Amino acid sequence: MLPLADRFLSLRRDPDSGEVLARGGGPDAHGILERAGFVPVARVHELYHRLPTGLTPQEETRLATRAVARLRSAGIPMECDRAFETDALEVADLTLGAQVGNLAARIRRATSSAEVAEALAEVTAGYDGVLAGLADVLTAAAGFHQDLGGPADRPAAERLHYLAVHGLGTIAADLRTIRTDLADRRTPHPRRSVCAGEVPENEREASAVCACPPLPPPAPAPTAARLR
Repeated sequence: MLPLADRFLSLRRDPDSGEVLARGGGPDAHGILERAGFVPVARVHELYHRLPTGLTPQEETRLATRAVARLRSAGIPMECDRAFETDALEVADLTLGAQVGNLAARIRRATSSAEVAEALAEVTAGYDGVLAGLADVLTAAAGFHQDLGGPADRPAAERLHYLAVHGLGTIAADLRTIRTDLADRRTPHPRRSVCAGEVPENEREASAVCACPPLPPPAPAPTAARLR
């Protein structure tokens, strides 16, 4: 967890450039900022967020004020210019990314291959799985760029099409193979016992312990070389 000093966020209009900038904050704050219209800027020694170019001062104030409402609703420690202050609160629904993240939590709790296969099915389902939805998003974005008219728009459309078909296609094919293998194996995980370590209520010996065999030693984590 980030220390409080690093999680503190400042949202102000820069006196030199005139840009509305958000500095500081943790990953949760960054996600809120990006959904409120801010753009991340990665520098060598800093990651900060700015509003898109071309906005009027009124539009900048509206977006910054809305971001403040969202950040304060989420309990993010922050300060801002007086122009962006608001008493409004904006409670957000669970984001799509957080919902997908819940699948990771299910996998971490899983005690059998069948449970992991069930979670991965939400990702690999061909019609309405996570990857299918993401491919549809990329295809739609490619269609938007196709005739947008700028010199870089057609190459962007081609890149998006490539990512939708080939990039995600490779990931989807690999994950479906892994998911199928897990579904067919239907085996318990050797290091994730469902045993709670309890002894029967009628056990008379106070020192009695669970009779389950000890867990095997953990397997070595895969290295980058093995994953290639």
